[in-house]
Amino acid sequence: MHVLGLHIIDISLILLYIVVILWLGKKAGEATKSTGDFYLAGRKLGKFYQFFLNFGNSTNADQAVAVSREIYRQGIGGMWIQYLVLFLTPFYWFTTYFFRRIRLTTIGDFFTERFKSEFLGGSYAVFILLMAFLGGGVGYMVAGKTMMAMTPKPIEKCTRGEQISIQEFNEYQKLKSGLDEGLTPENQARYEVLNEKNKRGELHSFVSYVDPIIFYFAYALIVGIYTMLGGFRAAAITDALQGVLIITFSLILIPIGLSKIGGFSGLHASVPDYMFELFGSVTMSEYAWYTILAMVLANLVSIIAVAPGMATAGSAKDENTARMGMIGGMFFKRFIMIFWALAGLLAIGLFAGKIHDPDLIWGFMTKELLFPGAIGLMLIGILAANMSTLDASSVSYAALFIRNLYKPLAPHKSEKHYLVISKFFIAFILLGSIWVALFVDNLLVLFKYMISIPAIYGAAIWLGFIWRRLSKTAVIIQVFLCVVIYAVLPNLFQSMDWARRCEPFLKETKAQVITVKTAALIEDVEKGRAEKVGQKISKSHFIEPTGIFFEDIVRSDPNDPDSPKMGLGRFHAEIWMMSLCGINFSHFRKAQLVAVRFFFDAAFPFVLLFILSFLTKPVPLKHLNRFYARLHTPVQKTPELDEKAVEESYRNPEKFEKQKIWPGSNWELLKFTKTDYLGFGGSWVLVGVIIFLLWLVISIG
Repeated sequence: MHVLGLHIIDISLILLYIVVILWLGKKAGEATKSTGDFYLAGRKLGKFYQFFLNFGNSTNADQAVAVSREIYRQGIGGMWIQYLVLFLTPFYWFTTYFFRRIRLTTIGDFFTERFKSEFLGGSYAVFILLMAFLGGGVGYMVAGKTMMAMTPKPIEKCTRGEQISIQEFNEYQKLKSGLDEGLTPENQARYEVLNEKNKRGELHSFVSYVDPIIFYFAYALIVGIYTMLGGFRAAAITDALQGVLIITFSLILIPIGLSKIGGFSGLHASVPDYMFELFGSVTMSEYAWYTILAMVLANLVSIIAVAPGMATAGSAKDENTARMGMIGGMFFKRFIMIFWALAGLLAIGLFAGKIHDPDLIWGFMTKELLFPGAIGLMLIGILAANMSTLDASSVSYAALFIRNLYKPLAPHKSEKHYLVISKFFIAFILLGSIWVALFVDNLLVLFKYMISIPAIYGAAIWLGFIWRRLSKTAVIIQVFLCVVIYAVLPNLFQSMDWARRCEPFLKETKAQVITVKTAALIEDVEKGRAEKVGQKISKSHFIEPTGIFFEDIVRSDPNDPDSPKMGLGRFHAEIWMMSLCGINFSHFRKAQLVAVRFFFDAAFPFVLLFILSFLTKPVPLKHLNRFYARLHTPVQKTPELDEKAVEESYRNPEKFEKQKIWPGSNWELLKFTKTDYLGFGGSWVLVGVIIFLLWLVISIG
């Protein structure tokens, strides 16, 4: 028996999961009495809950979908859209240390305390809360698209318009497969028309029963209820259950997919060998080594500005628990991502050219490969992965709103009052994210957008923890300029008709024909290009032009190849600014354009902060001494002992000078301890182990 394309067994499993997490949220709520309990679980979480809290909070289904969809498009190199965080993991050893030792509730509190500026604390809160809608919208979108891919309508139940869209998608894929060998003039003209429609999202491989709006509201209601009941404690408890489900959804496709394709040898016989290049082919991939490096640097600047970071670290009973929970949870996620990558390669071999939207690939594979019961487990796992991030982050956003925006305007209210307002704000965040999910349709664009945007504040946070000379005025000016370049101009220009049609902004890279040596596939043998699978042959690949300043350049009328061009997607203000300095980007490849943009995003805020700090007045010495005295004081075993230790440091801040790498300087970098060498150095060893395991998996067969 099926309802809207789902078997009754799958629906029953989903309903059971919902009942269980709501019950857990209710039980957690019984122990939540104050804002300290609600925002930070009373700072009492041990290593078990810290592990699953960090694993669940950092692991979204949209990340799994992003990895598999980019590998489906680009080969294994596409995994770096998410796997670049592997190289950031060792640095969590220090960010977690900063967040736990500073003993604050939100990153907005950091700006207020470090710079004695409620304005900066409030501006960070406003900025991050706007970003919160984007992050929540991504979670809704991925869960919705996966559900849609699992519930396709039979072609006979589609409207006439839907049937035409599906037929034109199939025609487009057939023509696209002939590009490398060349099309007749008539077919080339038809391809260009269909390609324009595809860029606009007008072609579909299927149509779903599911109405995304109804799905989004039901999803928000479930997350909202259990999070508002128990706050951060509920997030930690439910994340332990959801962690197991995340593991399930990450693994379940692999054995069935391998069985269907003929094992690892069948995988290599069905997927071109250049798609197994771990760091991407410079000519064939958007993820060359220098692109990955640029994205790593931009993300390294950004990671410290992610709002839940302060809450997850601050909820631990001490700094070592926070560090071990963070590193353990993060590295376990990196291990699980290997299976996401393998799923993407299986998608290429099994379903290449069958999906109109790569964001749908995970749901499509689930529908095609799994059976009733397993499909329900997959959908539960995806819901769990997104819920485990939404719950913790929504509590962090509520804390930001209350402490850095609401409380300064309405001080001296009761704890009960602030808890009630927090719960209303969680509902507001969850509902606002639905609006984003309805208007944003491309997961890749959002991920690239969200890598660099937090760097606007991330640079100031990094320097604020380690450099005394960083001034309040410098941060205010830097934040304003970066908001204009990273956020305002890209969104403004992509929404303004004159900018989208402005001739200088419509420049594209030059089309290229690339010849590569590659191992022959089953398809090549069938078409007479090779005598056997694995034989080395030469193949020509046509690389279409790509927009330099806009994500895509399309015809205003897709049916008229002579109609004027216009820009679609994000406007890359960073590249535009560099072009004003005389750099010609027309001969750049896509990978080079992406790299240039992210190198700019990583470096520009620091350049501004250093220059402006030397030109402006520093924060008063008395405030800085108190801030760094607290930062350098180890967290004690009990709240009473901890308070006593901090007070002693306030009275004698000079005692930390001998622990600094450069005593007497403005740099507040302490000498490495044995624990630091083991934690930071050991983390890099684990990075090597994960890369080796990944290489091993893609080399089998």
